[in-house]
Amino acid sequence: MKFTGNFEKMGKIMYRRIFVHHINFYRLENNMKLVSWNVNGIRACITKGFEESFAKLDADIFCLQETKCQENQVKLELPGYYQYWNYANRKGYSGTAVFTKKEPLSVSYGLGIEEHDKEGRVITAEMDDFYLVTVYTPNSQSELRRLEYRMVWERDFLAYLLKLQEKKPVICCGDMNVAHQEIDLKNPKTNRMNAGFTDEERACFTRTLEAGFIDTFRYFYPELEGAYSWWSYRFKAREKNAGWRIDYFITSPSLKENLEDAKIHSEIMGSDHCPVELDLKF
Repeated sequence: MKFTGNFEKMGKIMYRRIFVHHINFYRLENNMKLVSWNVNGIRACITKGFEESFAKLDADIFCLQETKCQENQVKLELPGYYQYWNYANRKGYSGTAVFTKKEPLSVSYGLGIEEHDKEGRVITAEMDDFYLVTVYTPNSQSELRRLEYRMVWERDFLAYLLKLQEKKPVICCGDMNVAHQEIDLKNPKTNRMNAGFTDEERACFTRTLEAGFIDTFRYFYPELEGAYSWWSYRFKAREKNAGWRIDYFITSPSLKENLEDAKIHSEIMGSDHCPVELDLKF
């Protein structure tokens, strides 16, 4: 077991291509490493060692959520990577990014639904063998004031993934803002009706799995407790490992034989979330 403990309807979208020779996308034996991280503000995360963590993880595809920046506010020098950013219309809010060593066949932003595409929550990169989708799922917020909208989002997002899957397999990663089962958070009983652990949100994730998608971490570690990807900044939650597993890689069932491992890098700091990883072989 290798559990380590621990980026059309663009609001304002930047595409920046960095060209280098000899991009080594596929590793020995065609292994691939994918990483996803909710950075809770890329500008803040940069001051907390983001670039060092990025280099250490050395992913073939690296996805970010909650970048909280606008175009031209951040210039990341990541030699060997193509960069794709999706910004929210609202400043300092939401946002996603994808960095990839191999140039995608195509890149799209959002779901193609105006209601959903103002917050920079989705990027889709078409690769040779699959679609890569990174998502920052809307939080239902305190007093569940956005739960009704969240349910509409969940319906439309699953339909989007299934439509993509008609063409080729899908790998979807990101902060999905739900702990699926009681094992996926430290204190399930006291959080039963809180955003991220409502019956409605959990049922939506169940429907995603019933549609065939694989929760890759639980595929490898179905009974592993204490495996979390987000901790509140309050009450020394991270120190006590009182967290939630709300960051995922889910894949189409046809990719089951390509799955090699799933990891949660709770040792990597810089955000209230930690990076999660999926390893595949093609």
